[in-house]
Amino acid sequence: MAKSKSTKKAKARKPAAEAVPQEPKEKTAKESLCVFAFRLTPEERDAIHKAAGPAKASKIVRALVVAAAKNDEAAVRAIMKEVQTKA
Repeated sequence: MAKSKSTKKAKARKPAAEAVPQEPKEKTAKESLCVFAFRLTPEERDAIHKAAGPAKASKIVRALVVAAAKNDEAAVRAIMKEVQTKA
């Protein structure tokens, strides 16, 4: 009979830590949202991404559209100023 090539000793397992029951975390209320979609040309999409910066295009567009819908000229101007300084 040939001996096994493995000469490592089996490690003794540590006993599993006793499971401590954790209290369930309170869930925070999520904002009720829906989807509002519209179509853009690739050029329009690229311009929005360039102006807004990385990972902020949707946030900027949402803020701008909501401000315009509420007729909040000051907010629209502030968003436009922010976008112009980044572009």
